[in-house]
Amino acid sequence: MKTDIKVEADRLAADPRISDYDFWRSLKNLNNEIFHIANNNEPIPFAMIRWRAILKQARMKRGHA
Repeated sequence: MKTDIKVEADRLAADPRISDYDFWRSLKNLNNEIFHIANNNEPIPFAMIRWRAILKQARMKRGHA
């Protein structure tokens, strides 16, 4: 699973069609959605956690924290 995340993050980070703002906005929206789900004491889908890790790694590869 960890290699899948790294491969996908590398692919997204190298894609010139995705702007830094797109990464930031997507990560912010995903974090907000996870927060709302957690606030309602509902289970957080594993796919959301996986995509959050992918987006974070892709942003870091572009030089943003």
